[in-house]
Amino acid sequence: MNVFGRNLRIEIFGESHGPAVGIILDGCPAGIELEPGDFATDLARRKGGRPGTTARVEADEPRLQSGVHRGRTTGSPLLILFENADARPADYPDVDRFPRPGQADFTVFRKYGGFADRRGGGHFSGRLTIGLVAAGVVAKKIIRPAAARCEILSCGGSKDIEAAVAAAAADRDSIGGIVEGVVSGLPVGLGEPFFDSFESVLGHLLFSVPGIKGLEFGDGFRIASLRGSEFNDAFIDASGRTRTNHAGGLNGGITNGNGVVFRASVRPTATIGRSQETVDLVENRPASLSPGGRHDVCFALRLPVVCEAAAAIVAADFLLCQKNITFNNGEAL
Repeated sequence: MNVFGRNLRIEIFGESHGPAVGIILDGCPAGIELEPGDFATDLARRKGGRPGTTARVEADEPRLQSGVHRGRTTGSPLLILFENADARPADYPDVDRFPRPGQADFTVFRKYGGFADRRGGGHFSGRLTIGLVAAGVVAKKIIRPAAARCEILSCGGSKDIEAAVAAAAADRDSIGGIVEGVVSGLPVGLGEPFFDSFESVLGHLLFSVPGIKGLEFGDGFRIASLRGSEFNDAFIDASGRTRTNHAGGLNGGITNGNGVVFRASVRPTATIGRSQETVDLVENRPASLSPGGRHDVCFALRLPVVCEAAAAIVAADFLLCQKNITFNNGEAL
């Protein structure tokens, strides 16, 4: 449901235009140095206001409500809350009657009998990814010296990202993108057979991010056209290092010591500036809809740090599964 993980458990909460959103981390080791300023860099990477992103700009100041004392984690549940100060629920007056194409409005209406808050996507909005980013900041501290890093490779099928975004905006349309991630420095052996392989668990969390519709590891779908002699990664030494990394750092669902490489495909933003066909749920007849609100032309632009956080969270969960970790001066013992 809204909880993920076994040893580092995260619970996400809030709605896009409700009073606040946030995350609870349970199982976070005690002794990690943590201050509100530690979140600034990653939160800025996710923030709107840049070309191609939403005009909704929140302060995104993390409020550490519990689990931190004198600048260090205590070992009790860590609650990180973000207020929604720039919400405009009035932008969504007819969402209960006219479901927006491509959004979760219709399925949420049917599933929850009309009681769910669907303004701006409600609990299914990309706004909630700020909680994942915050949890990722903590997870990155746990996995050190390993590190996760993601970047956007293309938008709208083009590597000229700025031009592709500008063209879509001029057409009052939207585009998707491809995000690539690498988790480096992980030890050999993370991942559990059969259903908790490393890529299965990472896929679980990544597919929970609104808008991610495709995922591949290593050479991904390209391997279907390769021969074994082309795909197999030759070993270089006894540490497990390989000459190539077609498998994306994973064999048998277990990390092999090489970088874990993945790519996520992000759909175009559902809400666009053009009129779209929908249905009137009250009168059961076709209708047209020109949604209001503030939306990204390409929200893939803001997802690299979200995918990065997801990878760090999964890596931290697996590492904590192997051993108990305490911290002294920010270093794992």
